[in-house]
Amino acid sequence: MSRGKRPRLQARLLAAVLFTALPLWLAAGLLLWHWQAGSPALRAVLFALLGLAALTGALAVRRMIVQPLQALANMLEALREGDYSLRGRNCDPDDALGEVMIEVNALSRTLHQQRIEAIEAGTLLRKVIAEIDVAVFAFDAETRLRLVNRAGETLLGGRGAELAGRTAGELGLDALLATPSGRIVAQVFPGGAGRWEIRHRAFREGGRPHELLVIAELSRALREEERQAWQRLVRVIGHELNSSLAPIISMSGTLRTLIDRQPDDWRDDAHAGLAIIHDRAAALGRFMNAYARLARLPPPRRRATAFVPLVRRVVALHGAAVTLAESPELTLPIDGDQIEQVLINLIRNAVEAAGADGHVVVHWHLAGERCHIAIEDDGPGLAATENLWVPFFTTKPGGTGIGLVLSREIVENHGGTLLLENRIAARGCVARIDLPMTVEDSSPGRISNLTDG
Repeated sequence: MSRGKRPRLQARLLAAVLFTALPLWLAAGLLLWHWQAGSPALRAVLFALLGLAALTGALAVRRMIVQPLQALANMLEALREGDYSLRGRNCDPDDALGEVMIEVNALSRTLHQQRIEAIEAGTLLRKVIAEIDVAVFAFDAETRLRLVNRAGETLLGGRGAELAGRTAGELGLDALLATPSGRIVAQVFPGGAGRWEIRHRAFREGGRPHELLVIAELSRALREEERQAWQRLVRVIGHELNSSLAPIISMSGTLRTLIDRQPDDWRDDAHAGLAIIHDRAAALGRFMNAYARLARLPPPRRRATAFVPLVRRVVALHGAAVTLAESPELTLPIDGDQIEQVLINLIRNAVEAAGADGHVVVHWHLAGERCHIAIEDDGPGLAATENLWVPFFTTKPGGTGIGLVLSREIVENHGGTLLLENRIAARGCVARIDLPMTVEDSSPGRISNLTDG
């Protein structure tokens, strides 16, 4: 039997009930055999009736068990096929099979609700993908197009049915699939030309790998940002030039008048006027040098750099005014000279904000693959932040107004962020630098470990 076909549950159940009733039936037969009151024919009829009753009872027991199981099987089959309308009836919570039926009914209602939510979410997602002005493409493992939205159709100048099934190479998108995610490229498409942000992610559908390509048009947004940047730059440069040229022009006119008239004290006035012209010209020169420095910031030359000695060198410039709190030893893939300049700018600003009686604390900690550095002072804090990151804006006498902008540019070139905010639990300000512990390779989508330069 172990090697042959196993009997069905119904047959096994019927056999078990009959086997259980068999001793009673045989005992009844023995009693009838020894019963002297009746004739042999009567005893045979009674024995047959007892056997029929036992068989009928066994069949009834089988039906009572098998029918609910068959009903459960039908409901589960309906659930597997996505039909959630079937429900079990006469469910007694005190009955074992009734309790199972109640749970299956609850499962059916839950799956029905989840299916409705999934359909609604899928419909919403399809509408959002269709209506957004970002081109979305999905490619299978053979880089054949499986999904495209309306913006993608416009970008490629075709309809979805015509584009589906074509490879990325045939569509002219193979180079973009190889472009590292997050890059901005200049590209000409059948539906338009401009600068585009490229993003792609891998996903699986049906266990097979797919690639999602998202192309966002940035030309208009970048042009607006450039226009605003030029407006701010022209406004700042114009202010600085006017601030220097106005006294130069005024003093030049005064000196020309003095030379023409030559009063008794003209030499002192001439010296004072020339000093003003010299100072303003020097300030204008410093401003232009600062602008050139910001405009010619080179890309970072990364190498594995011990961070603690670098910070200690900067902290030592300020003596007891700055404390280096206990922080972990670490090595970062950074341009040490540029990051040191960032720390010099931020710590100097913190010391100046704290004043003679104030104090500055520098510390850092690690979180995942990021290093979080904090420079805290106990000064008055930030009164206004709207001009904090405006190039060449400064409230310091003789300041250039590029220290913070230059520092943020350096940190962002390292793949990090720089934030300045008022401290919450104490008086003062905190500068937060977030730097990655790894650096992207030149090859798309790869991350390299720290290496010595």
